Amino acid sequence: MLTHTVVYPGTFDPVTNGHIDLVERAARLFERVVVAVATSEKKAPLFSLEERVSLLQESLRQVPAAEVVPFQGLLIDFVTAQQSHCVLRGLRAVADFEYEFQLANMNRAMNPEFESVFLTPSAELSYISSSLVREIASLGGDVSGFVTPNVAQALKQKFG
Repeated sequence: MLTHTVVYPGTFDPVTNGHIDLVERAARLFERVVVAVATSEKKAPLFSLEERVSLLQESLRQVPAAEVVPFQGLLIDFVTAQQSHCVLRGLRAVADFEYEFQLANMNRAMNPEFESVFLTPSAELSYISSSLVREIASLGGDVSGFVTPNVAQALKQKFG
């Protein structure tokens, strides 16, 4: 089954240049990239769902194929609602692979048509994570090399 839409789920708290790199790469492979922002109360995000959606929309203005949508519930249900069966996941390091492999197999066990596509970020972005960006920002460090200007400003306001 051919799909024109891929769903890229995450909490994006905050969105980083690594996330943006993956969306740009996916936009070269798929007609539509749905960036699915998870509610994720269990992770206690720094930014509200509305803030994360807004930061992503601004950060992805240059990617016409990208559509930012909030979601909650089972990912396979959301992906199906987006008329897709394909999810995008990023792999930064070997440590990511084991968890992502388990997730991919669990999703496929729930829906045999479900597929996972794995992309790696550019080498110069592979070390960036949202949690490290939050930590650096919370300590007053400069995160401008890791996030877009609007996200850097939002982090300054949160930790100002």
